[in-house]
Amino acid sequence: MERPTALDEEYFFEGRAIVSETDLDGVITFANRRFCEISGYSASELVGQPHNIIRHPDMPKAAFAQVWKTIQSGTIWHGLVKNLRKDGKYYWVDTEVSPIYDNDGVVKGYMAARKPASRKNIEETAQIYKQMLEQES
Repeated sequence: MERPTALDEEYFFEGRAIVSETDLDGVITFANRRFCEISGYSASELVGQPHNIIRHPDMPKAAFAQVWKTIQSGTIWHGLVKNLRKDGKYYWVDTEVSPIYDNDGVVKGYMAARKPASRKNIEETAQIYKQMLEQES
């Protein structure tokens, strides 16, 4: 599937949380209806795909390295993420990613719950991510 190119157009949303679950490798195993609505993908298009299917090119690699380091240590990660919709628009989310444990206390995957990010937090975070991207170049 060809990835859309990012448009300079933000998609705004309100309301219910976006929820997804992944396996240990970041492959989507569950996407709630709201996630499908906001991302523009159907559940069948999301499940089985790496979660980075919605990664916006403005997101620095170092930011996701920190996410993985945090959640793989068994700790909850919280921060802002800029995601890319199927139609090329983008949206910012205030995200919390936490490990999912099996009955024996072993991590079996991860759950992400997201809500709309505040304009103030977006502006602050966008500047930080821009600086991080410049350092990656």
